[in-house]
Amino acid sequence: MKISTRLFAATLAVGMTAGLSVPAHATGKMKCEAGPQSGWKTKTELEANLVKKGWKVKKSKVDGGCYEVYGTTPEGDRVEAYFHPVSLEKLLVSRRGKILFRKE
Repeated sequence: MKISTRLFAATLAVGMTAGLSVPAHATGKMKCEAGPQSGWKTKTELEANLVKKGWKVKKSKVDGGCYEVYGTTPEGDRVEAYFHPVSLEKLLVSRRGKILFRKE
């Protein structure tokens, strides 16, 4: 009985680790060389701009020197999106690991 319990625990641990590592790499990480934060526009400005365009913003934060936004597009897609903090230019939009938009 001890062996099967240990085997189950080990299998569960490996499965959980594998399950957690896959989504983290699904969209990739954006990096913004945006300079000091004193030159950035605020998250409030970004969110207001997106709402004006029909987005629903659930959460926003700084990630990799970019603004990362979780929300819903005007088309109704629940997405993760990255924006440049100085220009507020859209850089990447993805849904469940599928890239919907990437600035070239």
